[in-house]
Amino acid sequence: MSVLGLSAQSIYDFKVKDDLGEDVSLADYKGKVMLIVNTATRCGFTPQYDELEEIYEKYHADGLEILDFPCNQFGEQAPGTIEEIHQFCTANFNIQFPQFDKIDVNGANESPLFTYLKAQKGFGGFDLNDQRGKFMDEMLRKRDADYDKKSDIKWNFTKFLVSRDGRVVKRYEPTDKMSDIDADIQMELNPVLSNMMARRSIRKYLDKPVEHEKLEMIVRVGINAPSGMNRQPWIIRVVEDQQLIADVTEVYKRNNPEQVKRDKDFKNMFRNAPNLICVCTPAEGGGELDAGLLGENMMLAAQSMGLGTCCLGGPVRFLNSNAEAKFFLDRLDIPEGYKLNYILAIGYPDEQPEAKPRDASKVKYIK
Repeated sequence: MSVLGLSAQSIYDFKVKDDLGEDVSLADYKGKVMLIVNTATRCGFTPQYDELEEIYEKYHADGLEILDFPCNQFGEQAPGTIEEIHQFCTANFNIQFPQFDKIDVNGANESPLFTYLKAQKGFGGFDLNDQRGKFMDEMLRKRDADYDKKSDIKWNFTKFLVSRDGRVVKRYEPTDKMSDIDADIQMELNPVLSNMMARRSIRKYLDKPVEHEKLEMIVRVGINAPSGMNRQPWIIRVVEDQQLIADVTEVYKRNNPEQVKRDKDFKNMFRNAPNLICVCTPAEGGGELDAGLLGENMMLAAQSMGLGTCCLGGPVRFLNSNAEAKFFLDRLDIPEGYKLNYILAIGYPDEQPEAKPRDASKVKYIK
């Protein structure tokens, strides 16, 4: 296993050899969306070259690069020199995307690049409802009952999708549908969609307040969200006063000592965020939908500016029910007839959480 692959801070730290043996820095691909693939010319999945070339021709002008690394570790299905492999691929599949020198992707001599990629995105499993996925699972489990607990590359045509800013977004097994990969590539190429797909709830923040100008911009984006009949039934309060956050946190700590004790990183009751955006709605009800649209706009704006957010409900319940915390609500100067609905914790992220699975089976198209 490569030490460089484990210690690298960015995918752009790596150099690889092209099909002519020349060094190529992946820093040359900054700002591009990359699909990195280990391939073979005599594999049951080799026809995927046609699909890869189709995707490349469709999106290359928009910023997609496909990086092809032939590998002979799986059934010795990539024999020959890189020159022979390249000739085969151009003659049979007319590939236009770049091919690089043959490499190992697992083991003592594995490419540092693939050490890094595997560390960023481990094996997520085969789709056992898919016939090919079930076949691959049964074949590999016969060889190693615990194969699925390791991050190793399992077979030819494993793919890694890398965003324009160098994040390893997803790993695809060779049995994954190319249509799903196509859709993910489209999202990464579109800056609005990629920003939306990259947003995560952040629960760890750097001890660094958000600049006032950025908070102003985020709120401006928020209040321009859709609002039914343009009623704009919300009130917003942005908390930059660090002492106010610290003072109400002391009240919280006195009332929730066990909960605070369980969190070894506890700094304040708002997931340690240095700033807050408090959203209020009419006390008698109504306005919740508009407030939700407002909040989503602000969270996406924050994401685009390198900031993290988390929508908080627990602190709101505490603030609304604890008399000792009334001073905090008083400082917010909430007009009569309004109530605190939710709080957005906001700050510079100190974590990069993985996306949690979404259940696409809940979607039904009525045609």
